[in-house]
Amino acid sequence: MQNREFNPSSAIPLERSHMGFGFDKVSNASKLGSPEPGQPVIRAFVVHLDRARDRMPQVERLMAKLPVPCEIVEAVDGRQLTKAEIDQVYRRRLHKPAYPFEMSTGEIACFLSHRKAWATIVEQDIDAGLIFEDDVEVDDLFPAAFAAAKACLEPGAFIRFPFRMGKEHGKCVLTQGQTNVIRPVRIGLGMVAQLITREAAVRLLEATETFDRPVDTTAQMSWLTHVSPLAVLPGGVHEISSQLGGSTIKSSRTLLERLSREVLRPLYRARIALRSRRSI
Repeated sequence: MQNREFNPSSAIPLERSHMGFGFDKVSNASKLGSPEPGQPVIRAFVVHLDRARDRMPQVERLMAKLPVPCEIVEAVDGRQLTKAEIDQVYRRRLHKPAYPFEMSTGEIACFLSHRKAWATIVEQDIDAGLIFEDDVEVDDLFPAAFAAAKACLEPGAFIRFPFRMGKEHGKCVLTQGQTNVIRPVRIGLGMVAQLITREAAVRLLEATETFDRPVDTTAQMSWLTHVSPLAVLPGGVHEISSQLGGSTIKSSRTLLERLSREVLRPLYRARIALRSRRSI
């Protein structure tokens, strides 16, 4: 892919209009400053919805544990999105295989929030961003996982920290002690934590100016994004939304909608798996 200048301002009009594109500096000042010579410039970004104030103690705990300077990226609030704004970015059945469900407003806002984090990486002109959702906890295995991910950094890299073990399989590209980095045959779901280079962020923004499905299953489509995610196992992260009052993006569904999803979801995932194998 050709290297060219990318203007993130043109990619995130909704995020700017809703958030002012501002960041809250965090209290881990001891981690601030220039990296060691020859080391990549990496910053962490925690995507946090401002009205979810009961999550702030968890956000502060998470940021205190992260090994790089950290900022909060204020999430896009689905309750504030207008129909016109949604229509600007969301198109049903835009890509193949077709996504069989209509996205909820919360899912659309979540996607826009991740786009905002990707654009931050580009705007700050750093080598990579370590992006976390705010319902994540890191454990004692995370330092090793982060070190392995850093060892795999190269232009265009996108490295996931899965929170579900045993869901992803593929060729091992790096082993450090008990930590493996793999290239999954089928990329796992969930966007709780990723290390994303500036080049990958540019490609993701370009590929998702409009979208038709949630951000995690879009990330599975490397043939669309031109980004081939790696995964660190074990990832050293845990999704703890159930301990924080539940998900901020899930919406209630009727019995018929739930039954429809039970039938259509495995069919869609099978199509994604088949297309993923063809792309290897």
